[in-house]
Amino acid sequence: MERLQKFMAACGVASRRKCEEIIKEGRVSVNGIPVLEMGIQIDPEKDCVTVDGTNIRKPEKKIVIMLNKPDYVMSTAHDPEGRDTVVQLVPSEQRLFPVGRLDYHTEGLILLTNDGEIAYRLTHPKYEIEKEYVAVIKGRLERRELLKLQSGIEIDGELTAPAKVKIVGQTEHTTSVSMIIHEGRNRQIRKMLEAVEKEVLQLTRIRMGELFLGKLKPGEYRLLNGSEMSYLNQLR
Repeated sequence: MERLQKFMAACGVASRRKCEEIIKEGRVSVNGIPVLEMGIQIDPEKDCVTVDGTNIRKPEKKIVIMLNKPDYVMSTAHDPEGRDTVVQLVPSEQRLFPVGRLDYHTEGLILLTNDGEIAYRLTHPKYEIEKEYVAVIKGRLERRELLKLQSGIEIDGELTAPAKVKIVGQTEHTTSVSMIIHEGRNRQIRKMLEAVEKEVLQLTRIRMGELFLGKLKPGEYRLLNGSEMSYLNQLR
């Protein structure tokens, strides 16, 4: 027996948490009976599960793809406003969905997969997966501002966890700052920098845990290699 939302995630519907939302919306049926509650267990070998009227089943092959998300692209599978999405950039016969999100104007590392369990391990707060960003800001970052970012910033009425922050480059008019966090709040890096009155000119995610963007250019993508997949499978 297997929990319904875990089975849905393994079928590539979405991450486990997103699958729970889909169940609550009444979009899931088991053997023709709509399900609205969490905790339902099914027998994957016997029960028929449908999402929006379509039967789902576990894929024969699990896929994880790394994409360098360009600016002006939504990190979703579908956008009601018709904007380009990360899923459109990665043609696949498998049904893929993004792991977590980057905001519309943030570039860099994002994963697409048909494996909801991997998505769950990378995004659930209990795993505290580090995410590293490089922000190019206008002007200089003063020491007092750097220390404030490192110790925690109040955004949306709540203090952020301590961050690892350091200056990695400077020009006459800009500063490049490396920021490492393990939380996943909406637009967190931008809001932290806005809190110390810094204008973000460019923001790029370059790492998630032990997965590095490397030399992928915006719009380019690749399958994860064996060592990277081993790392993901060890996140238990």
